[in-house]
Amino acid sequence: MSGSTRFLIAALVLALSGAALWYAVLRDGDDLPPGFAKANGRIEAGRVDVATKFAGRLAEILVSEGDRVEAGQILARLDDAQIRAQLREAEAQVSSARQTLAERRAVLEERKSALVFAEKELFRARELGERGFAPEERIDLRLSQKESAAAAVTSAKAGIAAAEAQVEAAQATVDRLRADLEDYALHAPRAGRVQYRLAEPGEVLGAGTRVLTLIDLTDVVMTVYLPTGAAGRLAYGAEARLVLDAAPEYVIPASVTFVAGEAQFTPKYVETEEERETLMFRVKLRIPPEILADYQDVVKTGVPGVAHVRVDPSASWPEELTVRLPDAR
Repeated sequence: MSGSTRFLIAALVLALSGAALWYAVLRDGDDLPPGFAKANGRIEAGRVDVATKFAGRLAEILVSEGDRVEAGQILARLDDAQIRAQLREAEAQVSSARQTLAERRAVLEERKSALVFAEKELFRARELGERGFAPEERIDLRLSQKESAAAAVTSAKAGIAAAEAQVEAAQATVDRLRADLEDYALHAPRAGRVQYRLAEPGEVLGAGTRVLTLIDLTDVVMTVYLPTGAAGRLAYGAEARLVLDAAPEYVIPASVTFVAGEAQFTPKYVETEEERETLMFRVKLRIPPEILADYQDVVKTGVPGVAHVRVDPSASWPEELTVRLPDAR
């Protein structure tokens, strides 16, 4: 055998080995056609912590672990006796400030009347002075009285402005306390299911203490790890199919929403020891929220399964991976 022949054979073997490796990556040892990749993963859901804004004693918790909750639903309450007392005090200050404002307005009307009277007296004194029936001193007196009455009107207007400012300040205090009182009730920021109760009634909590943890049943993903060859061809929005170990008879649709920008070693619970030596890319596959809306009562996190990802957009899904969902409840 000549040297050129041996070189061609070696090149052919290398090419076939590379093709076999790529084919194995895409099929991952399964009977999938070319253009697909397979990986193991677990179902995860978005987590939301419900925490206190203020320090205080936890008065009650209205939900238990596993309960479904709606957005805005009251989940727990802090003891609000003290802030309610502060609110009543602030409301009394508003009433007092409004009373003071009413009194200042009445004083202004009185000062205006006095000014009108002083202006009339000045007018009469000047008329009499022109006829020679009023001395200059009387005219000067009436002018002084008129100027004093005008100054009193200006002072009364300033008193009204100060009283209005007091009303606004007192009302702002009331509005702040009412807003704070709303935060003594802990509301669900979004719909979901209670995963953990982290505090119990009677405990004194600091500001920012977590009381409950919710999982968002409309934000469910499976995180998988794919090798460079598969991850490099993935496009955002690429289709995937999930088959859960607990329900292998169903095929759940999903799509690629995240591909890590850097490779990493895969976690031990996902791959074998040999495969852990290979750099992989983390990929998130999101289940459509419109599908999850019909199955929120059965969605559970932590369930393992297998993801089949279409890395070639032109590849056709095999019949066994046709979407099959349970009857909606």
